[in-house]
Amino acid sequence: MTFDPHKQDLKIGIVGAGAMGRGIAQVSVTGGMQAIIFDAADGAARLAVDFISGMIGRSVEKGRLQSNEGQAAIDRLQVASTLADLKDCDLVVEAIVENIDIKQSVFQQLEEVVRPDAIIASNTSSIRISSIASACTHRGRVAGLHFFNPVPLMKLVEVINGTDTSADVTQALEVIGKRMGRVPVVVKDAPGFLVNLGGRAYTTEALRIVSEGVATPFEVDAIMRDACGFRMGPFELMDLTGIDVNFPVSQIIYKGYFQDKRLSTYPLHESMMEAGRLGRKTKAGFYEYDDNGTIIRPEVDPALEGEAAKRVYLAEPSDALQTLLRDLGVSILDEDDGTSPILADPIGEDCTSLAQRLELDAKRLVAIDTHTGVFSRATVMAAPGVNENIMSSVITMLKGAAAAVTRIKDNPGFVAQRIRSMIANLGCEMAQIGIATPEDIDKGMKLGLNYPLGSVELAENMGTQNTYQILEQLQKITGEERYRPSQWLRRRAILNLPIHTPD
Repeated sequence: MTFDPHKQDLKIGIVGAGAMGRGIAQVSVTGGMQAIIFDAADGAARLAVDFISGMIGRSVEKGRLQSNEGQAAIDRLQVASTLADLKDCDLVVEAIVENIDIKQSVFQQLEEVVRPDAIIASNTSSIRISSIASACTHRGRVAGLHFFNPVPLMKLVEVINGTDTSADVTQALEVIGKRMGRVPVVVKDAPGFLVNLGGRAYTTEALRIVSEGVATPFEVDAIMRDACGFRMGPFELMDLTGIDVNFPVSQIIYKGYFQDKRLSTYPLHESMMEAGRLGRKTKAGFYEYDDNGTIIRPEVDPALEGEAAKRVYLAEPSDALQTLLRDLGVSILDEDDGTSPILADPIGEDCTSLAQRLELDAKRLVAIDTHTGVFSRATVMAAPGVNENIMSSVITMLKGAAAAVTRIKDNPGFVAQRIRSMIANLGCEMAQIGIATPEDIDKGMKLGLNYPLGSVELAENMGTQNTYQILEQLQKITGEERYRPSQWLRRRAILNLPIHTPD
């Protein structure tokens, strides 16, 4: 490759005038580059130019762009009548249907048209770049440039290295991505790339929790929003993207990683798709929707009657519980009196295991998840057969500090610990197998999925040793390979190193 990605008159061709193609063209011209759009459908490219012009006009009206800047951007838009019109482009981005045969055909045609030093990139979200490049003669200039919808609003772009992609092509795409106003992350060519792979744990672990009867979808969503800071709960998110989209993607990635159980979804996921409950688009998914498409949220915090606990015994020493109880004015007994609630805040352990390990009265044992705080939403659980008056007194007590309290069934890791540790573990595994740098993995998850923390840094936020302990307990109690800790996480937890420490 010989062209300079910084040059003023850099020209980008876009094949495909759909939502993604339009968005890529828009950020190209607002980034000071020329964009020429081709679409096989008659008139589609012209309609795309008109649409983009309208969007840029709205940005001018809202004061996001100066009038002269907006007009200059519109003037940089062009329509291509044939693929041959892209012959002078420095970069061509393909944004068409997710069909490998069609993509390979387009790439072969482009190779016959563009200059020898031009880059050809695919916006694919699911097809291996190396598979597309296998049909090309000059594979070193083929790469992935994966944007997120809506392109003008989503700041992330994944720069994907195929097996043969040359280093200068990767570097040029990083420069061009920045000129488009995006934040580029360099990603290995692998199933799901970075964001689609990294996003699996949030939804699949939530599906597993609900399928086990631990909590309802609405309770899980409330915990993840209120206690953990996610903008949407996992079930809201699946409804929004469409279950006919996220279930097949989950299957593609699971199969792509040769059935690694850490990536498996659950039969409930498929059942929803087979039932036609696809989410917001069908006005029925995990949630129901009104005629305007507005989500109908069921009540997740039923009212309880009963007096708040005044005296409790702690199963184990806990600074977090001691501080909480002091603030609530609750007395902590030096010895178990045989009648008061027994409180605990276990890491990765369920009440059944805890009661057995410490030889406690399981009927009076209530666990509180203090690890995400209790003030926005507290989560409590107890072993089967708990004294309901004891549970009621603890919930009532907690309502003196918490905005809401969610009761779940006995479960190792509560809800938040389980889901967050699985997100962190997947992020660490992605670092281990070289999908991207730990820093780029974090960047990708925050910008691509709006996570409150990147998946690698989440392990440090939870405490690297805590995260490792939660996964070890989950694997021990359930006997499932699904909870196998990543070696990246294991080594840094054992050595007490920062989670981003390189190998």
